[in-house]
Amino acid sequence: MFIEQLVNGLTLGSIYALFALGYTMVYGILLMINFAHSEIFMVGAYFGFWLLSCLPVFSPQFLPAYFLIIFILSMFGAGLLAVLVERFSYKPLRHASRLAPLISAIGVSIFLQNLVMLTVSAQSQPYPEKLSIRQFHLFGVQINSLQIFIFGLAILLMIILKIFISRTKLGKAMRAVAENHTVAQLMGINVNTVISLVFLIGGGLGGITGVLNGLYYGSIKYNMGFLPGIKAFTAAVLGGIGNIKGAMFGGFILGIVEVLAAGYISSIYKDVIAFVILILVLLFKPTGIFGEEVTEKI
Repeated sequence: MFIEQLVNGLTLGSIYALFALGYTMVYGILLMINFAHSEIFMVGAYFGFWLLSCLPVFSPQFLPAYFLIIFILSMFGAGLLAVLVERFSYKPLRHASRLAPLISAIGVSIFLQNLVMLTVSAQSQPYPEKLSIRQFHLFGVQINSLQIFIFGLAILLMIILKIFISRTKLGKAMRAVAENHTVAQLMGINVNTVISLVFLIGGGLGGITGVLNGLYYGSIKYNMGFLPGIKAFTAAVLGGIGNIKGAMFGGFILGIVEVLAAGYISSIYKDVIAFVILILVLLFKPTGIFGEEVTEKI
């Protein structure tokens, strides 16, 4: 029972971890909370829904390539939307007070929710079932292939992101911009391009997370990003907002705690416990597990 709940928690934590990376990357660069990221997640799920509905599977042997195309197109669509949101909603407010882009993000979130509700549907949409799910019994624990796939893909994407940020020239440019915009620009780095790249990657990760969420739960809805978005934000804060490694660990910790709370206490309180964790972290360790104290020089 405990091991099965742990597996479920790791699967849910994988979704939260990928989701939280979008929040923490944007915060690391712009020091703002992109609350519209939850709607990027939702739009990514709808991109996957439309692609799965329209693109036929010609043969089971082409299934891996088929889903690879679905994920790439969903990531690109969600990432492009995130770049457009940054270009038209956040960039004009870059030198305003920190409250202005936050309000703009909430406005974009409401706009995208209502746009999908009015143009697509206000009802839940069943996700196309084109992935044959197999059940495995390992040491008396039941695990399905979708759980293994979600966990494995999440770990793979996190490793790729970590290598990209730490080893590549663009990754180093992102770290330089995160340290100081002005100094990075003086060193010849195009700050606007780097910020757009951050939104492209963060939005792409949000989009593929939306597709995984749709595959895992079997349905999507126009407001599906609200509650997972708050929990992913909680995961980012728990790990240390602005810290890539922190977002990963925060997501896994929150997923495991939520599933164990639902299994051993009550499913009614699983959301409450997640928000209690957020409150406790903000009260006693606002920098999170991997966050660092930053001293402002005046």
